[in-house]
Amino acid sequence: MISVSQALTHITAQTPDFGRETLPLRELAGRICAAPVKARLTQPPFDSSAMDGYAVKLADVTAQDAQLNIIGEAPAGAPFDGRVEAGQTVRIFTGSLVPKGADHVIIQEHVTRNGDKIRVDTPATLARNIRKAGQDFAEDDVIIRAGTRLDWRHVALIAAANIAEIAVSKKPHIAILANGNELIEPGSPIAAGQIVNSNPYALAALIESWGGTATILPVAGDSVENITQRIQMAREADIILPVGGASVGDHDHMKPAFEQAGLEMIFSKVAVKPGKPTWFGTLGEQRVLGLPGNPASALVCAHLFLKPLMGINSDPLLKAKLSTALPASGPRETYARGRVDAGRIKLFPKQDSALISPFPKANALIKLPPNSGPWREGDSLDYIAL
Repeated sequence: MISVSQALTHITAQTPDFGRETLPLRELAGRICAAPVKARLTQPPFDSSAMDGYAVKLADVTAQDAQLNIIGEAPAGAPFDGRVEAGQTVRIFTGSLVPKGADHVIIQEHVTRNGDKIRVDTPATLARNIRKAGQDFAEDDVIIRAGTRLDWRHVALIAAANIAEIAVSKKPHIAILANGNELIEPGSPIAAGQIVNSNPYALAALIESWGGTATILPVAGDSVENITQRIQMAREADIILPVGGASVGDHDHMKPAFEQAGLEMIFSKVAVKPGKPTWFGTLGEQRVLGLPGNPASALVCAHLFLKPLMGINSDPLLKAKLSTALPASGPRETYARGRVDAGRIKLFPKQDSALISPFPKANALIKLPPNSGPWREGDSLDYIAL
């Protein structure tokens, strides 16, 4: 059994090359950036006014009733071709280039204009209201890292950097294979001892929200032969995602079926809670990530291990403070479902790996290191935002 960090090292070393394609801005949302994106301009490209007002020298507007001569105007897109000297000002507008010699923009509400002069009604003490060139980013700055799953925020940044298209990874194709004689499809009549096959649908939704494509294979029965047939159906997939059948019972045939098909096992258990039966290997050019059958285990381990296998940067660990005390943790690294609101962590009382109902209410997976704690109210813990 290996640690979470060791498992992630193996997985990132085996992340497939899905190939690349170049897409325009309108098609980037939900895709995975394939190469670092560098800005093609400096933003703002020049010192610009943040307000409507008057470009001045700060020293000229520190006194009540000071008067300045208006020597010109600088609408956005039509810069003033001159220099502001002592006792002078230029009428300026939001987004306009700040003329040479000016180090402050006094807003129009703080002055009274009379013809070609202004009088200071509200003196200034600090230089303000100028957006400095490059305060957002500079030309050739890396603004998006490779492996970033793109959303509207990244699209805004790419467009502002004067970039019309970028390289993204081709969508990874992931085949989901659930196993168990007891499984029935959602909406079916249910008999005693049967369980609704919910995991593949949740995982497919996750995969597609992460920029991949998902195929849900027909459920495999509890036999090596039946699972082998499903493996053959998944031969076009980049990643096969077996769910369930990975423990050590008499009817757990998933790993033996894959091993007979030629799987090279890389690891077979992870010291994580929930999700100890998670396993990983290669099948020719395909990657196989086996997830436990319990829903919480499958979904938590998808966040931990499937995401990086799809070439997406790992979720950052954030910090917040506990709202209540917690007992010491066990020997496995634990990811507990809970909520973080206003910087305070609340773990849900029910953490059984078979429970699905906590997920709609959860916005965080709270990380509890192995063999650590107890924790007091107010102690800081790491968490992954959902």
